[in-house]
Amino acid sequence: MNAHTSTAPVSTTATATATDTATDTPAPTPVTVIGLGNMGAALAAALLDRGHPTTVWNRSPEKAKALVERGALLAASPADAVAASPVVLACVLDDAALREILDPLAESGALTGKSLVNLTSTSPEGAGELSAWARAHGLGHLDGGIMTTPEGVGNPELMFLYSGSAEVFTTYRPVLAALGDPIHLGTEPGLASLYDTALLGLMWATFTGWLHGAAVTGADGTSAEDFTAVALRWLNGAVAGFLTRYAGQVDAGHYPGDDATVDVQIATIDHLLHAAADRGVDNALPQLLKATMERAAAAGHGGDSYASVIEVLRGGAAAER
Repeated sequence: MNAHTSTAPVSTTATATATDTATDTPAPTPVTVIGLGNMGAALAAALLDRGHPTTVWNRSPEKAKALVERGALLAASPADAVAASPVVLACVLDDAALREILDPLAESGALTGKSLVNLTSTSPEGAGELSAWARAHGLGHLDGGIMTTPEGVGNPELMFLYSGSAEVFTTYRPVLAALGDPIHLGTEPGLASLYDTALLGLMWATFTGWLHGAAVTGADGTSAEDFTAVALRWLNGAVAGFLTRYAGQVDAGHYPGDDATVDVQIATIDHLLHAAADRGVDNALPQLLKATMERAAAAGHGGDSYASVIEVLRGGAAAER
């Protein structure tokens, strides 16, 4: 994977590294937010809460009313919006909507020397294309992945993932920290989107496994809250430990079966299948998991740790031994 570090100039006007000489603390940075859906509005509100002068623009200006009442400046046009700040945060419907807004500004030169933090949902490939477009128009670029819902924006414990220009990230880190915990994954533009997508897959698999467990135990009268209290302790303890151990095995491509082998897991999952079936609970998820384990065993990984299942998930020649 080639690194693509943005070489576009970063505006030195009121940047996040400027300091207030009276207090010797970072001075608030003017920020523009384009797009005021639920997430965009939450981004703008968090910036206002941290004292950043915030200019907003949205196709439907009425969506800015509450933010204006809190101190935001409503721009009359995208051109006015980007002129107001050295850094622009975009959170619109999709790539096409973003380019429809930005292309005329780029052609006019209005974006030259600015920095764009794109928090619009996109693909890794889309992030790469936008990064190349930004470089061609003298625009610094970061792609971002928002790892929370709107109500979590502003919580310093929740992650915002970024990839792209290290210079833009460093310069505007105080701005990004107003939204959540900013993590720079690297200069490859698509990394934030790739992590975001992969982590959502992990979330959905975890949610569905938890709900299946709640259905099985609930059939015998256990409340979801009681089951969840035990499940969280197990996930945060033993399961987290397995993930850490297995990550090293995956990176090394070596899967010692010194804890519980794939063959043992195949036998064990039958207990879950029987318990769920006896209680009338849908078994599509555990059946899928068992089938995947069986494919790993058929590929020669029956005596290996569960981490070896990744060789099947990778597909192609990696599944053969």
